[in-house]
Amino acid sequence: MSSTPKIDDALREKIIAQPDVILDDQDLMQALIAANERAMGGNIVDLRGIAMERLESRFDRLEDTHRSVIAAAYENLAGTNQVHRAILRMLDPMEFEVFLRDLGGPVADILRVDCMKLVLESVQNDDEPAVQRLGDVLSVAEPGFIAHYLTQGRNIPLRQVTLRQMHEGAPEVYGDKAGWIRSEACLKLDFGTGRLPGMLVMGSEDPHQFSPQQGTDLLGFFAGVFERSMRRWLS
Repeated sequence: MSSTPKIDDALREKIIAQPDVILDDQDLMQALIAANERAMGGNIVDLRGIAMERLESRFDRLEDTHRSVIAAAYENLAGTNQVHRAILRMLDPMEFEVFLRDLGGPVADILRVDCMKLVLESVQNDDEPAVQRLGDVLSVAEPGFIAHYLTQGRNIPLRQVTLRQMHEGAPEVYGDKAGWIRSEACLKLDFGTGRLPGMLVMGSEDPHQFSPQQGTDLLGFFAGVFERSMRRWLS
């Protein structure tokens, strides 16, 4: 007499009638394959089973890659919308001082940065009343400061966008907020022939918000719009 338990007739008929129920159940199929391997014994190499395992592993990796690509696409779309909203808000003001003040307020909030500073090189000092009024968002530096700040004194090309992490921010740029800054995006600005350069700095308390491995296309676009707006104000 066989000791193998007989499958229930009703269950057997259901499986025969709907075999897809078994084939579509990943856990059940794995259990059947494992049972088949045990029945074959340890001395028999099941090439089909090995091939199935490899295909399953590749399928899992493909699914992970697919999810990563979709997540990156959504993140990129969200970043694009964010930059577009910040640009539209930046173009709203009709007065120059309001334009600058909004950088440290609504524009910084939309971009989700903790501090935004505009650094302008000038041969004059920063004691002018306008500079004093806009001290929260505007810093004045001597000529050559921006190039030195971006390269940190190294002999490397100047890039339009520089992303980096840091132990803390520079006081001459961030003022009292320097101690909280852990990463920054530096946007080099060209105001046209005969004018000294500028730099727009976005600082974050999150050390992972800006890092050299990230893409810079959106921030480069933002910098291009900003410097063209500044050229109109300066003219």
